[in-house]
Amino acid sequence: MTNAVAASKTKKNEMFDDISGARKAKDKIASGIIYLSIIIALAPLIWVLATVLIKGLPVLLSADWWMFDMTGQPNNTAGGGIVHAIIGTLAQVIITSLISVPIGVFTAVYLVEYANGNFLGRITTFMVDILSGVPSIVAALFVYAMWVTTLGFDRSGFAVALALVLLMVPIIVRNTEEMLRIVPMDLREASFALGVPKWKTILKIVLPTALSGIVTGIMLAVARVMGESAPVLILVGSTPAINWNVFEGNQNSLPLFMLQMYRAGNNPAVLERIWGAALTLVILVAALMIGARLVSKRFSVKV
Repeated sequence: MTNAVAASKTKKNEMFDDISGARKAKDKIASGIIYLSIIIALAPLIWVLATVLIKGLPVLLSADWWMFDMTGQPNNTAGGGIVHAIIGTLAQVIITSLISVPIGVFTAVYLVEYANGNFLGRITTFMVDILSGVPSIVAALFVYAMWVTTLGFDRSGFAVALALVLLMVPIIVRNTEEMLRIVPMDLREASFALGVPKWKTILKIVLPTALSGIVTGIMLAVARVMGESAPVLILVGSTPAINWNVFEGNQNSLPLFMLQMYRAGNNPAVLERIWGAALTLVILVAALMIGARLVSKRFSVKV
C-alpha cells in the first residue's frame, strides 16, 4: 500500500516536471495579473475608507455628535449633532425595507418556482430589468409627479421611501432569484417525495437554505438606498430638528445633511460635519451588514 502511494506521488511529480518552462512562465504571469488586479481593485476602496476614517473620526469622538441635532446651531460654527439625520435615514430605510423586501422576495419566488417561462414571468423579468437601470433621479421625479403633483400629498420622508422602493426592489429580486436557483433540486424532490406541498417546501426548505445569500442581497440593496441623495433632495425638505413622523413635515437624512453642509460653504466646521456624516453612514451600513450576517448565519439551514 505504501509502495503504491509512493509510486503515485512519484508519477505526479514526474508529470509536473514534464511541464515546459514556457507553460510555467505563463502560469506565473497569469497568477501575477490576477493578484495585481485584486490590488488595483482594493486600493481605491482602502484609500476611500482610510480618508473617511481619518477626516471623520474626530467629529464622531464628540458626545454631542450622537446626542444633539442642529436646532439653533449655525452651520459655520462648530457644535451640534447628527441625531436628526440618523433618525431620518433609519426611518426612511425601514419603511423602504418593509415595502421592498416582501415584494422582492415573493416576486423572485414566483419567477423561480412558478413562472416556468410563461407570459407573466417574461413580462415580470423584463420590468425588473428596466427598473434595474432606472437612475435615482428618474425614480424621484416619477414619485414627485405621482405622489405630490397628481395625488396632492406633501413632500415627506414617506415619499422618499416610495422612490427608494423603486431602486431597492429590482436588486432584491435579482439577488433572491439567483440564490433560489442554486438551491439543489434534490432538496425539492425529496420534499415532494415525502408528500410535502410545494408552498411548504418553499417556505421550510428552499428559503431557509438560501437565507444567507438572500439576506446579503437585501443588505446590499439597503446599503445602496441609504446613500441616495436625489430622492431626499427632491421629495423632502431639510430640517435641523428631529422628526420621527415620515408622513408629515420635513425630515433630514445623512445624504441630505451632507448636501446641506456642502452648500454652506468651505468652512472647517462644515467640512468636519461632512466627513463625520459620511463616516456615520459607513458605520451604519457596516453595522446593519454585520447584524444581518449574524442573523442569517444563526437561522439558515446548512446543506
